[in-house]
Amino acid sequence: MTQFSGAHRSLLVMACLVIIFAGIKLASEIVTPFILAAFIAIICSPLLHALGKFRIPKGLAIVLIIMMVVGVTFSIAGLVGQSVNDFSKQLPEYKAQLQDKFVWLVNWAAQYGVPIDKQQLLKLFDPSQLFDVATIMLAGFGGVMANIFLILLTVVFMLFEAPMLHKKVHLALDDPEMKMQAIDRFLNSINSYLAIKTLVSLATGVAVSLFLWALGLDYFVLWGLVAFLLNYIPNIGSIIAAIPAVLLALVTLGAWQAGVVAIGYVVVNTVMGNIIEPRYMGKGLGLSTLVVFLSLIFWGWLLGTVGMLLSVPLTMIVKIALENTERGRWLAVMLGNTDEAADAQ
Repeated sequence: MTQFSGAHRSLLVMACLVIIFAGIKLASEIVTPFILAAFIAIICSPLLHALGKFRIPKGLAIVLIIMMVVGVTFSIAGLVGQSVNDFSKQLPEYKAQLQDKFVWLVNWAAQYGVPIDKQQLLKLFDPSQLFDVATIMLAGFGGVMANIFLILLTVVFMLFEAPMLHKKVHLALDDPEMKMQAIDRFLNSINSYLAIKTLVSLATGVAVSLFLWALGLDYFVLWGLVAFLLNYIPNIGSIIAAIPAVLLALVTLGAWQAGVVAIGYVVVNTVMGNIIEPRYMGKGLGLSTLVVFLSLIFWGWLLGTVGMLLSVPLTMIVKIALENTERGRWLAVMLGNTDEAADAQ
């Protein structure tokens, strides 16, 4: 039998990964709804377990969960759908107003001896295009959710299989006596991470919506949904979520109100990201900012808009898996943040 050196083995692994990623890219229209269904099933599994404690039959519990998911989905779709349509109609007007304000800022800077070529600057940087971030993201996410029936059907079958997942994984890894505790730690870490992250993201979206509603900003439900979705992307996501709301406040409410909106986003994300989330999630699940940015690009390229939204959870799953293996632990440290590296010393 041919023996491979370390370098040859590494090249072989890299070649296999390239083939796997190329296959996922080609089959993204099928893979993306499946991954989204898997995340919904993982998020709902603690609720299924909680209903089981009340001795509710599994079938009835799954029906109740699916009804809840469908109700929440269609309620949000009804609220947000009208907002997206209205916002899309008003978008050209908002862009024109924002561009006028940008030109005014350039003229103001010129009065203080800062000469800037307006036309050249607008070619390089058009602030009105930043409005497209939210609309493009929501359009891509809505395109995937068009397969809602397939996604929900997949979630149903996954929830039926969820209680047996631990045992099946042990059997697949030739551990029928279930002595490999790393497998259980891996599965439990994924469940707890996604559940806590979803609850924190939901609280962030609700807080942002209520705050913008109190200020009288248009489409506050839409911006709350954007904040909820992008909260899965730490650091970068909160900045991207705040941009369209701040720009809209600048156009419709004025500069001072736009500053208040920006401060409100900072306060909400600081409280949720630095106080509430670490309290319940604990340490040891962080990613470096560079890894967050690179994962956003990679998963976005591989799976589109859903890949961008789930980039950090997907990377976290990879990191948790690496942490529970001897050979992959060094790579998990490389993916982690500075605090984890300091604790490991």
